[in-house]
Amino acid sequence: MKLKNLLELMGLRGKPKQYHYAIESFDIGLDLPVRLAQWLHPKEKPKSVTRAMVAAYRELLNEGDFCIDIGAHTGDSTLPMALAVGAAGCVLALEPNPYVFHVLEKNARLNPGLTNIITLMAAATPSNQFIEFEYSDSGFCNGGRHENISALKHGHSYKLSVFGLNLNDELKQDYAHLLEKLRFIKIDAEGYDLYVLDTLREVIESTRPIIKAEIFKNTDGDYRARMYNFFDALDYAIYRIDEEPVGHGDKALGEADMSNWKHFDILCLPK
Repeated sequence: MKLKNLLELMGLRGKPKQYHYAIESFDIGLDLPVRLAQWLHPKEKPKSVTRAMVAAYRELLNEGDFCIDIGAHTGDSTLPMALAVGAAGCVLALEPNPYVFHVLEKNARLNPGLTNIITLMAAATPSNQFIEFEYSDSGFCNGGRHENISALKHGHSYKLSVFGLNLNDELKQDYAHLLEKLRFIKIDAEGYDLYVLDTLREVIESTRPIIKAEIFKNTDGDYRARMYNFFDALDYAIYRIDEEPVGHGDKALGEADMSNWKHFDILCLPK
């Protein structure tokens, strides 16, 4: 292993770096252009909002629905979701990383009259606690909680203490008026998605939302089997997303199919 990579795995290289954002506008056929704050981190891929993205969410969502985006990052998925449910709806966007949260918060404010986005700088955890996340660089661009995955395997050497809250309790305490409208949950937490789902079992059982989650590339067969069994026990069908943001085939996945691809997203529909 090269010395640079070894030092990074030991967390000994690079001081924390912070990056601003730039505002871009997109014409997607609405009365007003849609504005998006693009994070200027050098490792951040360019983001956009398109008519097709919003239309895809509208196939699943109705105006006025409540959605939750867990691991919202800059809000590039939050925004088209919010446009699909409109200002009468609401998207609750959670992002624990303070190095990117300012971009998400800006995107929550950029399109008044078109969207209604509430931001929380928090991860979804079993209890209210501080928890360690791991990232790929000193600007904390890409990362999450790699539960039970070796650092030598996931390679994210930059550690960051973030605040986590029990989202199940938070929803009942502060957003009970929205729960009856809960239609969609998106989770993107690298190797932590299943643990997030476990904390939300009560809400999922009572509201039966559509769920989009990630099967992270470094998760093992046991994790994938447990992910399948979580949804199977709740009487959900699981589909592999083959066209972003939520496009999928007609054939539901079985437990053995969960290891057919290294890294993919799933769409889980209540039967």
